[in-house]
Amino acid sequence: MNNEKIAVVLNDLLHITNDRIAGFERVEGKVWESYSDMKGEYEHMISESKIMKNELINMISEKGGKPDDSASAAGAIHRAWIDLKNSLPVGNKEQSTLENVIYGEKIAVSAYQDVLNSGELCSESSKMVTEHLRKITESYTKFKNIENYKNNS
Repeated sequence: MNNEKIAVVLNDLLHITNDRIAGFERVEGKVWESYSDMKGEYEHMISESKIMKNELINMISEKGGKPDDSASAAGAIHRAWIDLKNSLPVGNKEQSTLENVIYGEKIAVSAYQDVLNSGELCSESSKMVTEHLRKITESYTKFKNIENYKNNS
């Protein structure tokens, strides 16, 4: 495996992880009145995302790469769109916010799966990315099924 290529691929995942963290931070306070039972899960997801970020940074450094600890341009555009939508006095902002979280998590799941399918990672990196994918998939599933949480509370 080429360590330089692995570092590039992991930096792509670092951007996605930073997008997730930035997106999660925008959700704060917008949905908890309606979905208070999810607040603990949400805080856990933020904490896990920050751990994943640190693991990616460490692995990139171990592979001799330079971690690019920024979010992606696409993620910034998506968050700006969400902010614009939420500023309009139309529609259910909580539901819209959750739909955007679900969309973002779905994109992250797809990106992580694509990286694993590419075969461009060494076994150590692949193991870490597989674990990250499991956590992101779990997050995606929880948000996707949020109405079940609300109905069971």
